[in-house]
Amino acid sequence: MEQVKDTRRALVRIGYDGRVSKTFRGHQAAERFANELLVLRFLEKKGCDFVPRVLEADPDKLLLVTTNCGKRIEHISNDKMKSLFDELETFGVRHEDRAMRNVTYRHTDGRFCLIDFEFATILDDPTHVSPMPMPPP
Repeated sequence: MEQVKDTRRALVRIGYDGRVSKTFRGHQAAERFANELLVLRFLEKKGCDFVPRVLEADPDKLLLVTTNCGKRIEHISNDKMKSLFDELETFGVRHEDRAMRNVTYRHTDGRFCLIDFEFATILDDPTHVSPMPMPPP
């Protein structure tokens, strides 16, 4: 398994089978786990095809396993990045962390994708709010 992220908030690994395993940790880990799971399931129901699909979720371990949405990118124009996050909003979700680190490129179909929805907000649900504001970079 390849480790791709190891921070205070999460440990992310990609298995040899391509599955992405994200273990939430740190401040409000349970809330961030629940929010990302809720948002990804919402987007799947909406038919959004440029985000990961949930394969497994273990709330006791705060472990979320998803499909792989491609490789992280090193360059993208501001206009392209804006249009990608704006496109997500047409599916009823605001990402809340519009950063290049949350954009991937899927070579199989030449599609830019979005990852990391722990701070996202579902716009269609006035009762849903992100679990906490984004921490400073």
